[in-house]
Amino acid sequence: MTTTTRSQVIFDNYNPAGRNRLMAHQVPVRDVLREFGEDYGSRVFSGSNMERRISGQSFDKLEQTIRYGTKLDDEIADEIAEAMKEWAIENGCTHYCHWFQPLTGATAEKHDSFLNFGSGGGVLAEFSGESLIRGEPDASSFPSGGIRDTFEARGYTAWDPTSPAFISFNGGEATLCIPTCFVSWTGESLDQKTPLLRSIEALNTHAMRIVRMYGSDEGVHRVASTLGCEQEYFLVDEELWSMRPDLMLCGRTIIGADSPKGHQLDDHYFGSIPSRVQAFMGDVEERLYLLGIPAKTRHNEVAPAQFELAPLFESTNVACDHQMLTMSVLKKVAREHGLVCLLHEKPFAGVNGSGKHNNWSLSTDKGRNLLSPKKTMHENLEFLTIVAAVVRAIDLHADMLRASIANAANDLRLGANEAPPAIISIFAGHMLQTMIDELKSGSAIDRAEGSTLHLGPDSVPPIERHSGDRNRTSPFAFTGNKFEFRAVGSQASVAWPNTVLNTIIAESLDHIATRFEEAIDSDMDRSARDEEFCRILAELMEAHDRVVFNGDNYSAEWKKEAKRRGMPNLVSTADALPAFSTNKAQVLFEAYGVMSAGELQARVDVLHENYASVLAIEARTMVNMVNTLIIPAAARYQSELAEAVGSAMKAGVEPEALQARLSELVERTNELYAGCTAIGEALDKCQTIKGDEKRTKAVRTKLLPAMETTRSACDSIEAIVSNDLWPLPSYTDLMFSSLV
Repeated sequence: MTTTTRSQVIFDNYNPAGRNRLMAHQVPVRDVLREFGEDYGSRVFSGSNMERRISGQSFDKLEQTIRYGTKLDDEIADEIAEAMKEWAIENGCTHYCHWFQPLTGATAEKHDSFLNFGSGGGVLAEFSGESLIRGEPDASSFPSGGIRDTFEARGYTAWDPTSPAFISFNGGEATLCIPTCFVSWTGESLDQKTPLLRSIEALNTHAMRIVRMYGSDEGVHRVASTLGCEQEYFLVDEELWSMRPDLMLCGRTIIGADSPKGHQLDDHYFGSIPSRVQAFMGDVEERLYLLGIPAKTRHNEVAPAQFELAPLFESTNVACDHQMLTMSVLKKVAREHGLVCLLHEKPFAGVNGSGKHNNWSLSTDKGRNLLSPKKTMHENLEFLTIVAAVVRAIDLHADMLRASIANAANDLRLGANEAPPAIISIFAGHMLQTMIDELKSGSAIDRAEGSTLHLGPDSVPPIERHSGDRNRTSPFAFTGNKFEFRAVGSQASVAWPNTVLNTIIAESLDHIATRFEEAIDSDMDRSARDEEFCRILAELMEAHDRVVFNGDNYSAEWKKEAKRRGMPNLVSTADALPAFSTNKAQVLFEAYGVMSAGELQARVDVLHENYASVLAIEARTMVNMVNTLIIPAAARYQSELAEAVGSAMKAGVEPEALQARLSELVERTNELYAGCTAIGEALDKCQTIKGDEKRTKAVRTKLLPAMETTRSACDSIEAIVSNDLWPLPSYTDLMFSSLV
């Protein structure tokens, strides 16, 4: 499909009313598939693709499951499986797979052919309801945190009908991919999806209690979180990437001197997109378009060679699946253009890293956004109830929310002037802060309105100004009708932080709903009920608004003020992960049916192991590069300098500058050798430490400093050695010369 065709489909065939409803979080993507046009979502078994292939009765039953979370009727599974198989074969598929998200942070799939022997001995294409509903991958080869031993291999994948099946094209082969949960033979979750789905159910249960309390539940069956994830990434030339072992093995440059020019001039941000990159972006959007993923925004980001893609909002479960697909598409399409997409949080030192802004909201299945301020006091009470639940949840569980985005890569960017700090606070903004102040003071709660800006020349039309500014330094910012959790890492699965976020807010909604129910009598009129609601909400905001901060989160003053308020400042993964091992965390996740104590501890163990493993890989890569690339290059340059010094002295000239350079190079090379020795010793020591928390802290305090010292020496050498002898593409090569 050409760009012209794609544009025509989007702008001519796509119903504008449907587009507006989607952007207001009102229509699930499965419905919008019908409105975009024939080609939109053509690789997705949903909407018209599904409706015209199964009976009306079966379609209605499946829709009930998808829309309202009702139990799936097993009797329709065979019919759906047959229809799915026929659609897949028509689109060139010979195999299907259960597509799941183990605790590796990536996705997994085992392909099975549709072919089978018939009863008469012939070969036929077969796909049963049982094959659709259940698969059986090996559960012992994935991270399990001790839930499965190596000799205990059985695990199951279970169809998630709320996320549409899709067709993946790879290497010219088409495969039907069916989103699934992944659990052990014991029934314990081994994946990212299962706890997420449970957290969505917990959120729905207690949000519906709030909606009923306000009498706004007419025609409403469910409340669910919606999500839109902005994805930042870097692009580098594939040929240059292949010359950097650190990029190939670690996803980031573990050595590398700064380029003279980084993002000091801010000239890359929102600049003209390089033609090579725009061609890549167009192909990415087309591929996402066919998968039913509604890409909305593309632009240059702050750092050289950094870019961003953002989708429209969807239900959180589907959005998390689509986010994993988006990262896969970015990486695959980049290689088709001779590029490599770097999703690591900090590919280059000294310039902005990449994040994934997690835009979270709550909506009813009738399309009403519960985080959208209203015009009347009564309606705003419902809005402020959700806000109070968020404020209380962040105040009580900031440590767990911080831990949900903790990993070795994200440690490299959090707190720098490119990402929010490790102190989790909420930015309310002018409008919401005014409403909170009015609530606490007992005043009438009105929505703060925006104003109009007149720019001077009559030829320039006046523009509407929002009722409040934005705050890019805040980890958790209210942005008008949603909260933006800005601290999620760019390569992370968003399922885990959203599982934590959903759960802690479900707990606060439960707390508030219970207080409401205890305080309200059946004979109270609406005015009296509202007054009681206001009193309870005011108390909650007074008790928990220490977490609200509208200033500069980067400032030293805020760190002091946050400490005074008693807010946690968990600066590293080693500091953050213990939050999940507390009794508070275990009780919370068990109480809301999201995870058992064993499932939670398994994830903590996996996160600790991942942290230590990632840094061990980086350390060994660094030692290998230093020994095989950097020291030989430094030695060759030392020889050249020594020869030049000798020649000058024979000629009767005192080469002071050359001698100083030679001495500096020898000194830095000695530091490099000592650094590698220290890395080896730290690795050996860390491997002998028993206990995940102790090992993680040792890696943080012993191995990382040795790596930083070694890098410093290496980068100093790069600044000295002749360009023709340096064995690696430089930062300037990678960020400036490869995308022209």
